[in-house]
Parts: sequence; C-alpha cells; structure tokens
Amino acid sequence: MASWLPETLFEIVGQGPAPSKDYYQLLITQTQIIFRWWKISLRSEYRSAKPGETKETHEDFLENSHLQVQVALIFGAKILDYVFNLCEGKFDFLERLSDTLLLKIIYFLDLEDVARLSQTSSRFAKLCKSDSLWEQIVQSACDTITPDMRALAKDVGWRQVFFTNKIQLQRQIRRKRQRQAKQKEKHT
Repeated sequence: MASWLPETLFEIVGQGPAPSKDYYQLLITQTQIIFRWWKISLRSEYRSAKPGETKETHEDFLENSHLQVQVALIFGAKILDYVFNLCEGKFDFLERLSDTLLLKIIYFLDLEDVARLSQTSSRFAKLCKSDSLWEQIVQSACDTITPDMRALAKDVGWRQVFFTNKIQLQRQIRRKRQRQAKQKEKHT
C-alpha cells in the first residue's frame, strides 16, 4: 500500500521560537527525514553561517531525541506526533484523497455521520458544509428543484435550504420575488 504514497509524505516550514529569526524546513519522504535550517541574523558572527541539513532514516529519527526536541520546539508537539506516525508507517490514506472523491464518499453517509465527520478535522468540516455536497443531498431529497429554489440556495446556501421546512422555504422564495419586483420597479 505504501506504493500509493507520493515520494514526499509531508513538508512544513517555519521560523524558530522568539527571539530567533532562523528559518527551518522539515521534509518527510518515504525513506528519510530531512531537517534544514538557515541562520537569519544581523549579528556579524552569524552572517557567514551557512545553511545546514540533517538527514535521518525513519528508524534513526525515532531514536534521535535531540532532533525530536528540535522538531517539537520549532513546529510543535502535534507535528512531532504526526512525524512519529509517518515514521512508524501509520499513514492516513483518507486524508490523501482529493476533495472531489471525498465529497462523493460523504454523499453516501447518513446525515448524523456527516455531522460527526465534520468534527474530525478542519478539512472535513469544510467539505461537510460545502454547497456542492448539500446541493447533491437536496437534489436527492426533492422531486424537482425550481429556478426559485436555486436562486434562494445561491443566497443562503444549499445546506440552509435542506434544513428549512417547506413552508418557510416558500415564504423566503415569495419574499425574494417581491424584493426583485420592487427593484425592477425602481429601475424602470
């Protein structure tokens, strides 16, 4: 299954903790960890400092507490945990799927499961609230979608249209028509 993975599994860049201005890059490939740094300083003794790089295999990184501490200080404990998981071969294949494919999968979930999935990560929250997902859900739930419903969905979103009862929807469509008629009267 690892053959499905790209060569670069993860990459992050960042600045060292204050007062440091040093720049760091952490790159995880299928076989190694690459940690790079650039000294950024106005002090004369550091001006000639050259960029540095450390390369470790996944197994060596798991035993290198000094490098682990550096990663945690610069990028945080969550990133260190994520790197540990990658080094141990614990890949999150679901996160690697495209948004288009994930939306097709999410569409088949029950609404309660969509709500639960939206709480797992910011990416899934965005997908579970996306108009394209809710437009599909509304289309499967309704016999026909009128042009008025489409116009309302453009204003309030397909998710709102789905959770609005039929009477309220009709009222909102009627109000929208009345506003449009008034605007036409003003312009003529």
